[in-house]
Amino acid sequence: MFMDREEIEEIVKILRLNLYNRGLLCAAHALRQELEKMEIRPLPSLRTINRILSRHGLTNRRIGYYD
Repeated sequence: MFMDREEIEEIVKILRLNLYNRGLLCAAHALRQELEKMEIRPLPSLRTINRILSRHGLTNRRIGYYD
């Protein structure tokens, strides 16, 4: 499914928050894998995903205890 830049950016933000809230890995490579499963085109690079996350303040590390 072909998307424009703004749509991809929104999907990345929503997907990242969804994965984080479910306690799953939400790094750029995990987001890229999810985008591949969703057949999003053009598929953003890892660097682009990291830029999107950084631009929207979604790069905070988890706090609390790890198992």
